Amino acid sequence: MTAYDEGTVARAGHRTAHVQRATKESSVDLFLDLDGTGEAQVSTGVRFYDHMLESFAKHSLIDLTVAATGDIDVDAHHTVEDTAIVLGDALREALGDKSGISRFGDAMVPLDEALAQAVVDVAGRPYVVHEGEPEGQVYAIIGRTYTGALTRHVLESFAFHAGIALHVRVLSGRDPHHIVEAQFKAVARALRAAVARDPRVVGIPSAKGAL
Repeated sequence: MTAYDEGTVARAGHRTAHVQRATKESSVDLFLDLDGTGEAQVSTGVRFYDHMLESFAKHSLIDLTVAATGDIDVDAHHTVEDTAIVLGDALREALGDKSGISRFGDAMVPLDEALAQAVVDVAGRPYVVHEGEPEGQVYAIIGRTYTGALTRHVLESFAFHAGIALHVRVLSGRDPHHIVEAQFKAVARALRAAVARDPRVVGIPSAKGAL
């Protein structure tokens, strides 16, 4: 699978980006459409991470295609991190000058016993606050190759490359899978609101005139 067919013509008016990144540790080819319907085709070699990115696409309504390979025989870290970097780069590119968007978004999402809150400001100033994961979550092994410690790293890599302020708080949770998935879904829903076009917003949603 490739992330982008060069023969595919983006729909008129859609905000899209196609970003590639290759290192000695991984290769990532990613295409996104901010004005999609949440369709996803994701292959990173880390199946649980695929599941999280598919869920992210579904709940953000961002169409996402990812083809990534890496040295997962060593550790999933490199592939997971580099995919998050490329996703952030693509979001920043697709947003352009951010004219007409809502800019802010927030969401609180439950998954059974887990509850996560995400708040985002698409401001161009990267910042991350990540709190509330239960003790021991960082050591959890989910799906054989994804460790709980990767979640914060994904959020940080994504936010810093996207240029967004991102606050994520885990309010409750016991199952490691649910704790991670609630966070991905909350971030997706918050971004869905933040990047949405608002017909009442004229120009850049900032008193400074730039984001």
